[in-house]
Parts: sequence; C-alpha cells; structure tokens
Amino acid sequence: MAQESPVASQADRELSVLIGRTCLTLRELIVTMMSNARKRVLQGCVALSVILLLLWLATFLYGSFYYAYMPRAAFSTPVHYYYRTDCESPSSFLCSYPVANVSLMRNKKHVLTFGQAYQISLQLEMPESPTNQELGMFMIKTTCFSRDGGRIVSSARSSMLRYRSDLLRTLGTLLFFPAFVSGAIEQKQILEVDLFPDYTDDPYSPSVTAVIEILSNKVQIYSSQLFVHAHFTGIRYLLFYFPVSSALVGVSSNFIFLSVVFVLSYMRVGWKPDELRADGPVSARERNANNTDQEDEKDISAAETNNLTGTAELLGPLQITPTNLSWERPHLHFGNGTELQSRYTLGHVEMNESEAP
Repeated sequence: MAQESPVASQADRELSVLIGRTCLTLRELIVTMMSNARKRVLQGCVALSVILLLLWLATFLYGSFYYAYMPRAAFSTPVHYYYRTDCESPSSFLCSYPVANVSLMRNKKHVLTFGQAYQISLQLEMPESPTNQELGMFMIKTTCFSRDGGRIVSSARSSMLRYRSDLLRTLGTLLFFPAFVSGAIEQKQILEVDLFPDYTDDPYSPSVTAVIEILSNKVQIYSSQLFVHAHFTGIRYLLFYFPVSSALVGVSSNFIFLSVVFVLSYMRVGWKPDELRADGPVSARERNANNTDQEDEKDISAAETNNLTGTAELLGPLQITPTNLSWERPHLHFGNGTELQSRYTLGHVEMNESEAP
C-alpha cells in the first residue's frame, strides 16, 4: 500500500495537469471563437450599413432624376366664361360670345414642359334642352398668348350635341323616370372637343394664358373643364407606363455603380501592394534603390583605394609591407562621405605625428 501511494499520487498529478491543460486549451479555443464571432458580427454590421447607405443613395438619385426629368402627366382646370348681358335684343339673352381666360401657370411655374408634346382638350357639360338641340353646330376658338401678350398659336374646332330622336328621348325618360325625379341623373351630354392634338410649347416664348371663346350667343353650358395630357415617348414612356420595372432597373444600376466606386475607392485607400507582396516581382522603385546602393559601394571602394595610395606615398617605399597591406585592405563601409573623410583625415594626422622626430 505504501508503494502504491506515490504512484497513485503521481498519476493524480498527471491527470490534474492533463485536465488543466485541456481546460486551458478549451478556454483559449472558446476565447478565439468568441473573438472571431465578434469580429464577424462587427464586419457584418459594417457591411450591412454600407449596403443600406448605398441603397438609400441609389434610391435618392433615381427619385431626383425622375422628379427632374418627368414632366407633369396631366393637368386640368375649370373654365369660367364671361359675357355681356346689357343688350336690348329680345332674341338672345347674351350680348357677346362666352369667353374664358385660362392660366397655364401653377405656383408661378409653367404647366407645359419645353419640348414635350401635349394634347389639349375641352370638356363641355351641356343640357339636352330644346335651345341646344336647335342650335346645331357651333365653333370653339382657342388662342394661346405669351407673357408679353403675343399670340403664339390658335385653333378653331366645331362641335354639337349627339342626335337623339323624340321617341328615343321619350323612352329614356320613361325608363329612368325614378332617377330623374330623385335627381340621381340628369338629361345632359358631355362633349369632348380636341383643341390641340399635338401641341409643343415654344421655349423662347412659352404660353402662359389660353383664351377660349365659344362662337355662339345661344349656347347653354352647365360646366366646362380644360384638360392637358402629355404624350410620352422614349424613356419617359417607359418611366410613366412601367414605373415599377423602371424603378427596379434605375435603382439597381445606381446601386451597382456606387458599389463599384466604393470598392475601387476602398482598394485605392486601404490596399498597399508594397506591404502585402511576399515574393512578387521587384518594383521599379526597388530596382532604383538597389542600383543606387551599388553605385554608393563603388564610390566608397574607389575613395578607400585612393586614400591607401596617398598613405603609401607618404610613408615611403620602405614602410610598405605585405603585413600592412593585409590589414589596410579596403572594405565596404556603409556610411556617408563625411564620416569616411573624417576617419581618413584622422589617420593622416596620426601618421604625421609618428614620423615627426
């Protein structure tokens, strides 16, 4: 039992040491894994932040481009007519043609974009009254004026109510009698008059006002609206009629471009080829440095040879021995010219003092 006790204690110590080393190794492994995980999480957060920033910049650039490049697609404004009623003619209540002055400005900005084609139309809401039925065709004249009052373009279009026979009107009245009585619908027609099918504003003299005149003093109108619709072509057509696809393509293109710029900038700032190269080709700067070092070594060797020759001449032919030449053999010294000159000057002074009586 006494002999087994030391063996058992030594085995316990070895086991405890093994367990301790295992615990230390496990601890170092856990610390390394946590450090790597923390580093990966930090790198992931930075990468995600950069991606979100680039995506926001790409979206902002596309939105700015869309807002600056796309004109107003549609514009509408009510048309209010004015006329004279101070005449004495019993045949007509109106003494002049109905005229309306419509502004083509909104918030001190032009509604029409230069170079963009527009369709300008007039919508008339007219009752199916006997007066309008008897009126027949009537003319609508439209003239656009610039800021200084000059006439830019003018057009004249004709229009009239749709014809409906007396029998058809009677049947319609009987069929929709409850709706007519309750006021849900009215006996009226809506006319669309195409004033300018393809109008392009002049950038040197833009239109600011449109004057609409109905050439009839017997016409009856409930209300009127002026509509302006843009005819898009090319890129504007794709941006307007395919907004989602255009947005995806535009944002993706901006994101790719910004990503390439960011990666190139990061490589330009952070990548140092002189530090990262291990056994690559020697650069031109290193070749120049090596050539300079070799030239310096040649200059130093030549200077030492000249100094030895001068020293030999001063000592005379009898003091030159092979032994002296052996320890005076020139060596390569890496130093500046001032230190070499000082050393050789000191040697000359010592030799002169030794020769003096």
